[in-house]
Amino acid sequence: MREKQKALIVGVNINHQADFPYSMTELENLAAACHIEVVAEITQNLNRINKSHYMGTGKIEEAKRLLEETDAGVVVCNDELSATQIRNLEEELDRKVIDRTLLILDIFAERAKTREAQLQVEVARLKYMLPRIIGSRESLGRQGGGAGLKNRGAGETKLELDRRKIEAKIADLNKELEILVLQRETRRSQRKKNGIPLISLVGYTNAGKSTIMNALLRRSHQSPSKHVFEKDMLFATLDTSVRKIKLANHQPFLLSDTVGFVDKLPHHLVKAFRSTLEEAATADLLIHVVDFSSSHYENLINVTNHTLKEIGIDHIPVIYAYNKSDLADVEFPVVKGRCVYLSAKQDVGIEELVDIISGQIFKNPIHCEMLIPFDDGRLVHYLNENANVLSTSYEDNGTKLTVECNQDDFEKYQEYVV
Repeated sequence: MREKQKALIVGVNINHQADFPYSMTELENLAAACHIEVVAEITQNLNRINKSHYMGTGKIEEAKRLLEETDAGVVVCNDELSATQIRNLEEELDRKVIDRTLLILDIFAERAKTREAQLQVEVARLKYMLPRIIGSRESLGRQGGGAGLKNRGAGETKLELDRRKIEAKIADLNKELEILVLQRETRRSQRKKNGIPLISLVGYTNAGKSTIMNALLRRSHQSPSKHVFEKDMLFATLDTSVRKIKLANHQPFLLSDTVGFVDKLPHHLVKAFRSTLEEAATADLLIHVVDFSSSHYENLINVTNHTLKEIGIDHIPVIYAYNKSDLADVEFPVVKGRCVYLSAKQDVGIEELVDIISGQIFKNPIHCEMLIPFDDGRLVHYLNENANVLSTSYEDNGTKLTVECNQDDFEKYQEYVV
């Protein structure tokens, strides 16, 4: 068990943002996820962030007093800081200073399980570090004057070497990532060929995407080994999982679980996880899962929609799943257009969600009868797995199925249609 560090959290509210108090609460939750205990908080209202020190001089003096009183060993800021801001704050406060971005990167690094997720996090972390190679004041040495490498101080030379090492490491990791991305793309195109629709769960971190996925897997009678990890914590899921869902009286579909979003999600992280998020970019339908029990749920919706727009997947049809309705003191399950109010944990409203999904992605199923010779039992099995078989009867010359299927299968097995 890691020993908890004590921290002072600092936030600057630019032009009185309405969601600022929630942002500070979330920063405390992010710190807790990194095993950091918040013991004090400082906030300041400004028109713009202080370029050299993030906050004003008066607040720096207040921070010094609080650090002494609470014995906090680290200062956590609610925005991404520049190298200059980190260096100046560390000099003034004599404490380690970290920003919101680094907290999120640390959580991702701890939670990443697959090789692809680990590589993506490491690339994002190194890109974050690159402009921030400051080095401790003691080790840099005095920088020499004059032109050419010979006359430069040891510190400057060391910085250049470190920078080159990091750039080389990023290039190596990106090469390895490209191979994994190609493998993912191959699997994706194979699934497209099969003609089974893909649905992606998207939403703010800890909204309940994995819980909804597991509720659907249980109804699809999938073995527990196919279930995805779910836990009431930030960023429980970093690795995209794709599962086939086949429910009674419904055609099958593929469901993918994606990494959750968060306010001020680091740009490098969004970029690094682009290949994973492309799973959602190729979806036929998105299920936007909302934590309806949160008093800030509208802000969480806006952050998710903004992130989807940023990665270019704001053109796909969306169903809103207002999860945790049992904690929101509202009537559920209730369906209003493309919105369903449900509780995945209580397994209430899942049937209604499936009906909306079917209505969206199987708008024009082809209803037909097929007579399949007895020696082609594999096709009967295929249709049971990949279409909605309404009835089965056995004739003298084969198995007769009444099915609802997609256009691709209808054309492929036209010879059996009666």
